[in-house]
Amino acid sequence: MLAVALAVLAGASCLTACASDPAPTDVAVAWAPKGRPAIAVTWKDTGQPNRITIEGVLSESPSYVKYVPAGDPNRWEIPTSEFPPDGNYKIVVATGTSQGGVTSKPSKSPVFDTDGPVRPSGATVAQQGRGVMIRWSVPVAPQDFTPNDPLDVKGKKTQRYVPMVGRPGQLLKAIGPATTANHQLIKSIKPPYVFQLAAQNEWGTRAGGDVFGLTSSISGTVPPKAQYGVAIRARGRVILHQVSCDLESPCITRRATPAGVPVVVLTQVTPGARWTPAARGATTAGGYYDIAVPTSGSRPYKITVPVTAKGGSFTGTSTSRPAYTKTVVRIASAGFAGGDTAKAKGSTVTVSVAVQPAMNTTVMLQAWNRQTRRWMPAKALAMRNGKAALAFKAGQAGDFVYRIVVPGGMMFGRPMDGIVTPQLQLHIR
Repeated sequence: MLAVALAVLAGASCLTACASDPAPTDVAVAWAPKGRPAIAVTWKDTGQPNRITIEGVLSESPSYVKYVPAGDPNRWEIPTSEFPPDGNYKIVVATGTSQGGVTSKPSKSPVFDTDGPVRPSGATVAQQGRGVMIRWSVPVAPQDFTPNDPLDVKGKKTQRYVPMVGRPGQLLKAIGPATTANHQLIKSIKPPYVFQLAAQNEWGTRAGGDVFGLTSSISGTVPPKAQYGVAIRARGRVILHQVSCDLESPCITRRATPAGVPVVVLTQVTPGARWTPAARGATTAGGYYDIAVPTSGSRPYKITVPVTAKGGSFTGTSTSRPAYTKTVVRIASAGFAGGDTAKAKGSTVTVSVAVQPAMNTTVMLQAWNRQTRRWMPAKALAMRNGKAALAFKAGQAGDFVYRIVVPGGMMFGRPMDGIVTPQLQLHIR
């Protein structure tokens, strides 16, 4: 019991001795001059050595300790990098040395926060001349739990934005001075690139507001032949190339094959004419597309990714190689009147054909010769507005096979292939 009492008495006397020196007074904080990213701490005392630390207020205290020798000015600058972001802190000044420890009660500055800039969001891009106009928005700043603290920077627009651009093989670099505006015009810029904003305030920098300038490559095929008026399918794949950047290494290019990329099929209606849209579509998963294209005359086609600005991305154009599709005359109908393929001897038989396009030409009715096993010409028929017909008497009983040969022609200055009807079976009884 005596030993315990002596130990308690000794501890009490040590505490009294450790706090025997007068405590510093009037601890204050302010921004260091000349734009340095540091906090200037000042205090008053009688020329004693001092110990400076940072104390968290509902935040973890950083491990910062600085000893100021006796006789030095009662002032010290702490770099802002020593403060964790988005916290509340006090500066604590006491009398003491690294060898003798603290010998006074601590004195503390007013509480201040280290709230960093609010990250930009919602960036959009639109083409403007040869460049792009980028606009961004910034969410409402979180609640300030230390309003009007000594380090608050006054003014509505204390946050600034530095526009930065990264290209493949290069580091992200600033392309203009810091601004308080919410838009940036970049003249004469071509993909691929990534645009990013470095939002800055007195406590640090945060990146956001990304816009991607993408390049594209497209492959495409169309059928070499098509029946007039029957849609063909343009098929292929679109690959996008996106720039990705880290802070301390050159930017790289990554491939992407998203759905929803617009695709336009272009055609040249007549030789030498300008290319005009024939069909539109978009990619599906994996970057693939399959677009129905209406047909008329023979013509070339090429598939393109148009320049597209959507949300935070700007996609440059690319075009496949032109491919030629030759049109074939289409049989709309062919056969015997009434659909009756069995007739009595001596009755009248009418055979007809209708085609698209509605052309004016001469077609040939042919009959199959079983002895020579060849198609033999039977009658040349005038076709008007895509229709031709022939009425004749069934003079002999038996089974007969006919067909009608429709020649090719010219349409919009390009050749069009002809066609032959299916075999037309006729029984005469």
